Amino acid sequence: MKRLQYFSLVLVLALLGTGCSKDWVDTKPNGAPSLAYLWDGESNVEKGIASLYISMRFESTWGRNLFWMQNASDDLIVGRSKADGENIKNFICSGREGYMTGPWNDLYTSLANANAAIDGVQKATNVSEDFRKRALGEAYFMRGFIHFWIAYLWGHEQQGVPYDGIENSEYGKRIAPQLPSVKDNYAIIASDMQKAAELLPLFETYGPADQGRAHKAAALGYLVKTYAYWAQYDNSKWAQIPAIADQIKNECHRALITGKPTAKDNYKAVFSIDNNWSSEYIWSVTSGTQGGSEFMGVVLENKGWGVYNGWGYFQPTEELYEAYENGDPRREVTILKFGDDFTFFGEQRKYFSTNSLSGFQINKYMEPYSYGSDGVASSNTKINQSGDYPTTMLNLPLMRYAEVLLFKAEALLQQGQAAAAAEPLNEVRGRVGLAPITTPTLADLKRERRCELACEWTDRLQDLKRWGDYAVINAPLHGRIHDNKTDPASNYTIQTVWPARNFDPAKHMAWPINPDEISKSNGVYKQTPGW
Repeated sequence: MKRLQYFSLVLVLALLGTGCSKDWVDTKPNGAPSLAYLWDGESNVEKGIASLYISMRFESTWGRNLFWMQNASDDLIVGRSKADGENIKNFICSGREGYMTGPWNDLYTSLANANAAIDGVQKATNVSEDFRKRALGEAYFMRGFIHFWIAYLWGHEQQGVPYDGIENSEYGKRIAPQLPSVKDNYAIIASDMQKAAELLPLFETYGPADQGRAHKAAALGYLVKTYAYWAQYDNSKWAQIPAIADQIKNECHRALITGKPTAKDNYKAVFSIDNNWSSEYIWSVTSGTQGGSEFMGVVLENKGWGVYNGWGYFQPTEELYEAYENGDPRREVTILKFGDDFTFFGEQRKYFSTNSLSGFQINKYMEPYSYGSDGVASSNTKINQSGDYPTTMLNLPLMRYAEVLLFKAEALLQQGQAAAAAEPLNEVRGRVGLAPITTPTLADLKRERRCELACEWTDRLQDLKRWGDYAVINAPLHGRIHDNKTDPASNYTIQTVWPARNFDPAKHMAWPINPDEISKSNGVYKQTPGW
């Protein structure tokens, strides 16, 4: 009960400290509604809904820490000495690592807040029914979205994660029960996303001041992803995906960015500030110079060549670089290697690194750092001038329409419909100028998903787990070790930069729960099977 009371207090504090100016997710104080009027009037309800989005900007969530578990794939290595990150990468973590406990705690706080918002909006007074409908849709979406991340990271087929919904008459009177299987969690998440999709408007109905709110395509997109993850335990779920993907295209008007001068430009445009809200947008962390996801600075060269304080984490591997077909422009957009040209605060440079352990850097999020002049960070108005909180004007994409197309292709392949799968697969390939594949295989889909979505928050490790590609996870990882790390043209040798690991599917299909959480539950919660 202590935990439930704490969650309620967090919601109240979030509401009291959340403003609602034109920037609706502004976290600066703007008055304090009394508790009696918390859900009375559209202004107060607006503040309550806005509070649900605040955790998306936390370092513990989509700023950095949730990515440590994705970093355990074969695409990336730990870029700097970090014991917790290395233990997660090597599957020898205890569950007490701060990179795990922080996300767990903040996600569950956000989940409780969403429950309270659903209850509050349903009972809200002095609001129009159209307003109530949208606000309720946002609350259902955020509850499902948060629950999804908890479920797929810590949920196991033989044991789900703790969950209690406001719809249960026992909610608030008990510790949230641990569900029997993650499949039970996925069923609840799917229901929330279905409700959200029925209530939410289309993205294009939002004006600039409301961009970043939950919308119909986002709910349908995460419904697709929920079914795809559920399908590893229940193959029938694949059949649900193609129609939903078509609905996202036809009803929600989502489409790939195309029509640029070159195929490379098509793909590069996806990761530009001007296209934060493009037709390809499904869901992202709304960012800016004073807040948002700090991930862009997290992956930037450590100390930023003395110009801006990059953090130097999450560096690509030789394995990822070699995964691309010859002539695939996505490789250069995704990865910087020694000698590659890029613009840094208005100054043309060739990439080198004295810090990169693999000889590579993620390039996808570098566009905000191209602005300014003469290589001076203070001249750039697109970034937070504090390198301790390196947010930029570029939103962090969490789901794009390209991923929806690839899930549709995968769903058709899993149902034995290779010819039909060619259309969505080749739409993704065609955007970057690659030749079509007439009868694609699952191997084609795997490579396409890897190359299209590399270094994004789509979780390559989870893909490998649900595909059963355990040998790929365990293989040693390589990088390019240059003779002169200050010379972009220096020679290199390919060396092992991360030794082989021991991923055991009997133990590592889900992450360990913090043992302290289990102790606090007085034995109600059980540790993830195998841990």
